[in-house]
Amino acid sequence: MCQEIIHVYLMPGMAASPKIFEYIKLPENQFKIHVLEWIIPLEKESLNDYALRLSKNIKHDNIVLLGVSFGGVLVQEINKHIKVRKLIIVSSVKSIHELPKRMLIAKATKAYKLIPTKLASNIDAFAKYAFGSNVTKRLELYKKYLSVNDSKYLSWAIKNMICWNQDKYNLEIIHIHGDSDNVFPIKNISNCITVKGGTHIMIINKYKWFNENLPQIILDN
Repeated sequence: MCQEIIHVYLMPGMAASPKIFEYIKLPENQFKIHVLEWIIPLEKESLNDYALRLSKNIKHDNIVLLGVSFGGVLVQEINKHIKVRKLIIVSSVKSIHELPKRMLIAKATKAYKLIPTKLASNIDAFAKYAFGSNVTKRLELYKKYLSVNDSKYLSWAIKNMICWNQDKYNLEIIHIHGDSDNVFPIKNISNCITVKGGTHIMIINKYKWFNENLPQIILDN
């Protein structure tokens, strides 16, 4: 009797390329990986409408949907349009209550409007903005994994991340978070699977943890 293949759809983080998942490997006799990509938002498109439009790229039923960082926010919005077998977010947040104080201040003061999104075409500047000022030695890594350099997309993405207003989250969501995440500090995060030493980019540099643990996380009821 043929074993059912579980389709796993992966959504990268803000401006990130699907290459962030290049080391993620799941047993091919059980799982089939599909990678979603960012599309350019329409004029004044809401996050919910964007999620609906992107969901059209999902071609299977009863899928596992996994999103990283802002991609984790997006998959929660996609889940409002389609049913999934399992919803997983990595290095992300489940509600406004898990956003760091600096993002809440940026929302209250509308400071996000002042962020020079033209820096999207300057990968060095964007990498330092997106991942912190201490990335110089790892800049080549970010040049490889950051692929969306459209200023319209970046303005939209920053606004929708900071202004995301989800108050209550799906209690069945699985949240995987690193205890050394400097974008979404673990102190603000509740109800998660904690990865020791995991940073905001642990999907890349702790891929072995995911390869070892994701199959069981997906299969557990």
